Amino acid sequence: MAGRLLVVATPIGNLGDLSPRAAEALRSVDLVLAEDTRRTGTLLEHVGASVPQRSLHEHNEADRIAEVLDLLADGRDVALVCDAGTPVVSDPGYRLIAAAAEAGVRVEPLPGASALLAALAVSGLPSDRVVFEGFLPRKGRARTERLAELSDERRTIVLFVSPHRADTDLADLAASLGGDRRAVVGRELTKLHEEVLRGTLDGLAAAAEEGLRGELTVVIAGASEPVPSASPEDLVARVRALVATGTTKKEAIAAVATAAKVPKREVYQAVLDADR
Repeated sequence: MAGRLLVVATPIGNLGDLSPRAAEALRSVDLVLAEDTRRTGTLLEHVGASVPQRSLHEHNEADRIAEVLDLLADGRDVALVCDAGTPVVSDPGYRLIAAAAEAGVRVEPLPGASALLAALAVSGLPSDRVVFEGFLPRKGRARTERLAELSDERRTIVLFVSPHRADTDLADLAASLGGDRRAVVGRELTKLHEEVLRGTLDGLAAAAEEGLRGELTVVIAGASEPVPSASPEDLVARVRALVATGTTKKEAIAAVATAAKVPKREVYQAVLDADR
């Protein structure tokens, strides 16, 4: 009988967040696959596990798959963990899981901590529709295109940001999505120095310039629904309606432009064309 591949969520900071089920799994499996065996070794010691480990990270995952599938075929149970949180969320492992599933191996989730969900839960932003973007591309066309795509995204956006790039990432997000867009930064969630910063992208970018240390998760409000463009005829009709109440034409044009969210010159030109 084939073994099982257990996808085990580990704490993102507070060791108390490891579930009893996950702790028992880590004590009972035949092998633990870890990004950093030293870091996972501390966790295994915490739960009293003396299970052998092998590294599995972005640079060796492809080479590990055949080896792990052989162990699973021999009936061994294998646990996949990442350095913190739920495996494969911006971490390696999905290729192994896909290969195991293709081979008919039973893949079991042992859910638990997730920086993505923890930040979303405390953000106070809409959570009915969410898009997770991982880390932004570092530079070049890929970064420019991703930022442009996110500018019109109406779902709440969740991203991971590395502390040494927080000022650049938040400044670029503010420039592309709008500095007044509501956002939240979860810093060091579940750890001793946990902090939740709330405000606008401009404000958070300014805070990042002063320095933000630790693990960072950013939650950004989605773009507002686009306001339908008013036709020239509609703009003229609204100006004339205001003028009929005694408002000057200049004041009426300014008021209609503000309400329709269009430049005053556009309203002025529509009125000018209609009066010819």
